[in-house]
Amino acid sequence: MPRQLGELEDAVMTRVWQWNRPVTVREVLEDLQQERSIAYTTVMTVMDNLHQKGWVRREVEGRAYRYTAVSTRAAYSAALMNEAWSHSDNPAAALVAFFGMMSAEQREALRDAMRIVSPEAPGAGDHPADDAGPEAER
Repeated sequence: MPRQLGELEDAVMTRVWQWNRPVTVREVLEDLQQERSIAYTTVMTVMDNLHQKGWVRREVEGRAYRYTAVSTRAAYSAALMNEAWSHSDNPAAALVAFFGMMSAEQREALRDAMRIVSPEAPGAGDHPADDAGPEAER
């Protein structure tokens, strides 16, 4: 996984992800200038760096490039979480602490995600009788 994005890289990628279409340096620049004073060459350098790092691909259009995200914001976030978790000396404790920080809405999103990843009924396989077949119920 590539390293975490820097502040300006993240600001650029946020726009690329949100717009979900090929973008030019000029478009990103104009949007960023609503929040901060920034030069065209700075944005161009950041977008070139993002291309070199594999975050975006680019295609020539006239005298400019159009940049497209290689991956989604969700995939980036998941990779960051996985990277952080994999460096824990106690992964179970890290998960417990992480879940404890979640809001009710985030916990519900986690439950929804788990249903997608593991569509079995809740609790399936948790009890020895579940694996024993119908004879175990007698």
